[in-house]
Amino acid sequence: MNIEKYIDHTFLKSDASYSDIKKLCNEAIKYDFYSVCINPYFVKMAKRLLENSNVKVCTVIGFPLGANIISTKIFETNQAILDGVDEIDMVMNITEFKEKNYNFIKEEINCIKKECGDKILKVIIETCALTKDEIVKACEIVDTTDADFIKTSTGFGKYGANYEDVKLMLDNVKKLSVKASGGISDGKIAKEYINMGVKRIGTSNGVKIIENIIGSTDY
Repeated sequence: MNIEKYIDHTFLKSDASYSDIKKLCNEAIKYDFYSVCINPYFVKMAKRLLENSNVKVCTVIGFPLGANIISTKIFETNQAILDGVDEIDMVMNITEFKEKNYNFIKEEINCIKKECGDKILKVIIETCALTKDEIVKACEIVDTTDADFIKTSTGFGKYGANYEDVKLMLDNVKKLSVKASGGISDGKIAKEYINMGVKRIGTSNGVKIIENIIGSTDY
């Protein structure tokens, strides 16, 4: 298991500095992570820092609340693509979902995917804001769209990924891949998610996870 290739190495703090982003990118190169996940403002910088590596650049759209109007999310997506982004993690409109306006959710996601083209689109449903039945419904709705992944969390909610929610998601999608994100800081937990079927791990603790696994007896 090349766990490093499952990791979106993440830094999304509001007070991120240039040195933070440079450090993140250097770590991603050193540990051969799949991508770095950063706020849109840093996409150009990250792309430049990673240009001679295999590490991809991922950014977030409508983050962290998901409450932007669709045209704003489209603009954000277009700009990120112009800046060189490889993957997009968007937050769905949680209000419209809870109001059961499912056609709105489908339209929003498909509009963003249309702008993404062949670039990967992950949809954050913010599991901590949903009931178990709503998580199942969100999986069913997002699964009917053109998105590539469904993702648990922004990391800015009450809590992030947990086993129960991730299993629900894995059990209720047919074509989508699942990304677990939020609060994952232990190598054992990351490996368990991957063994469950998760295809990507979003974490700001990528280095700790890899070093934790390397130091374990079952590496």
